[in-house]
Amino acid sequence: MFAQERQNAIKKIVRKHQRLSFAELQDLVKVSPATLRRDLTDLEKTGEIIRVHGGVLDPAYVRTEVSFDERLLRNHAAKKAIASRAAALVPSGFSVFVDAGSTCLEAGRVLLSRQDVRVISHSVALTAISLHGQADFLCIGGELRRVSGALVGGGALGALSRLRVDLAFLGASGMTREGCSTTELSEAEMKRAILERSARRVLLADVTKWPESSTVQFATWPEIHDLVTDQELPPKDAKALRQSGVALHVAAS
Repeated sequence: MFAQERQNAIKKIVRKHQRLSFAELQDLVKVSPATLRRDLTDLEKTGEIIRVHGGVLDPAYVRTEVSFDERLLRNHAAKKAIASRAAALVPSGFSVFVDAGSTCLEAGRVLLSRQDVRVISHSVALTAISLHGQADFLCIGGELRRVSGALVGGGALGALSRLRVDLAFLGASGMTREGCSTTELSEAEMKRAILERSARRVLLADVTKWPESSTVQFATWPEIHDLVTDQELPPKDAKALRQSGVALHVAAS
């Protein structure tokens, strides 16, 4: 296959799937890693694809991703209720990693008002709020992803590899019976790293995320200990999650 034919095939695949890891794309195109990297370099120069850490994405998909400021305004009452319920799960003396999602930001805000916990995060917004908080706070540095206000990439992952926390609050863009997903590969990598370094994993997500599947799955339900949401899930779905070992907590909004 000539280079132009390969690149046309790559463009069609990326348009269809929107987001792919390098390994997934290589498996679909069936070329060597070196050849695929050269093709991706050419396509990136012309704006046909966007390369991210570990994969590629469709530029049209990036343009449609909801900004962090907009997400803060959506379902705000539900997010505050979830945050309050989630914070009540944190015992005195715990270290807590707080993910960079909008619901997790509200939970982090509650924790920062306490003097008996330590908060760790890669959220730029939560870092700014921490200036006026009471809790000890550690910011994980990295490359800024502006659409979510998250610090990601090799630096952030390296810092995480040296930490161990008692509990983590994680956000998700989608939830199904198969697990939890997010929109972007670098953020999925951060969530995976947080899961691996946390003794207890608590997912914070309002019920509008169910059943919705986003692009990159970062966890299956047996890897999650608690789900804090704002409404009861359908009985069959709730039963399936409990059978996976997930404790369900419904916040009163």
